Amino acid sequence: MKYKRSLLKLSGEALMGKNGFGLHSTRLQQYAEEVKKVVDMGGQVAIVIGGGNIFRGFSKIGEDKKINRIEGDYMGMLATVINGIAFQAYLENIGICTYLQTAIRMDQIAEPFGKDRAIHHLEKGRVVIFVAGLGNPYFTTDTAAVLRAIEIKADVLLKGTRVDGIYTNDPEKDKYAKKFKNISFDMVYKMGIKVMDQTAFILGNENNLPIIIFDINKKGNFKKVISGEEIGTLVIKKKEKNNG
Repeated sequence: MKYKRSLLKLSGEALMGKNGFGLHSTRLQQYAEEVKKVVDMGGQVAIVIGGGNIFRGFSKIGEDKKINRIEGDYMGMLATVINGIAFQAYLENIGICTYLQTAIRMDQIAEPFGKDRAIHHLEKGRVVIFVAGLGNPYFTTDTAAVLRAIEIKADVLLKGTRVDGIYTNDPEKDKYAKKFKNISFDMVYKMGIKVMDQTAFILGNENNLPIIIFDINKKGNFKKVISGEEIGTLVIKKKEKNNG
């Protein structure tokens, strides 16, 4: 196993499958089984899920002037809690002990976030789902995922998407687009890659956290990535030249 402790970032949209809104039971079951494969092989798994399948705060601002950016972002945070509860239920149903940790206190539902407690759960073989983002507006769940990965000392952050990596162009629009096997954070900035927000990439670069973009919808890919197979695109810190 190449990566003992990982943080898996899933978008809220990933959970709705072919539905236009909400949650898709088949997709939830599929992702739960992917996580179980990694846990069964001794991997430590933390998860951050977005909330775009329920509410995307920023996109609603222009549509409804009565909801401002801060209010919209808090609504988005609550959407991640709904997704976290749902995914916890599916994980528990297949025998995976799972804990929710939230950045906004709601004691009847989840533990308040604590990195030491989260690490303890992971070391005991439990899955930890971080919800409510960072508890502050103006930060995306991508940024929350990178920060949580740094805090729990994860070996890697895995961004599960419907595309199997980073390409020179959008592969869904350009059939000649070429996939990167490896790419530096610096190159990601220059190319304006949008698969994660820039703040998340900057945090990853500054803290030397490798990020892998991969296709989570292909069965077995999560386990393959953890095992060290070259799935997706690895984003890493550019090595500094030694002038000595």
